[in-house]
Amino acid sequence: MGSETGADNEKPVHCVWVDAFAIARYPVTRRDYAVFLEDTGHPPTKFWDDPRFQLPNQPVVGPSWFDAVAYCEWLSGQTGEHYRLPTEAEREKAARGGLEGCDYPWGNEPPADLRGVNPPLEEVGTEGPNGYGLFNMSVGVHEWCSDRYSPNYYEASPNRNPGGPSGGDRRSARGGAWRHAVRYSRCSARSSIGPEKTFNDFGFRCVLLL
Repeated sequence: MGSETGADNEKPVHCVWVDAFAIARYPVTRRDYAVFLEDTGHPPTKFWDDPRFQLPNQPVVGPSWFDAVAYCEWLSGQTGEHYRLPTEAEREKAARGGLEGCDYPWGNEPPADLRGVNPPLEEVGTEGPNGYGLFNMSVGVHEWCSDRYSPNYYEASPNRNPGGPSGGDRRSARGGAWRHAVRYSRCSARSSIGPEKTFNDFGFRCVLLL
């Protein structure tokens, strides 16, 4: 986990064990989130009526961390199984797709269209699958993780099922974002914002505990 050539918050590289888990092939889509809104009466995101994000198979954009947690709790109640947001360690494990030490889910070569100038948010399934059959692990929307965030967490994190620091005001996120100048994210790249924040390049995917 981590990278010696990336940002300081990705260091040091260290070995991590995570227990078995299943993770969604795609980020939660607008179609998925619409069912949640209709069933619960939960308020829609502030970007819900934005004409740029109306395709059913686009990732839902603009949920806060709390909205994403509420969706996972609702899905757990609907299915009788335990869904939640992934930890950073689970998300990085999933992004790598079985490749060790590579920058991207497919290897070390950056994509030809690494940079984009305000490209549209594409529907899910446009990048991938990686070695685990997962899509959009490096492009699309930043995906919320369950962890609190600390830039220095790797210096003291446990080597089994790390779940983030015990304190901190920000929540971690992984994956690239459609509106960034560099829109593909490396597997080890970390980002974070406050859990109440809502941006149109943030979304999430769910983990199922096994």
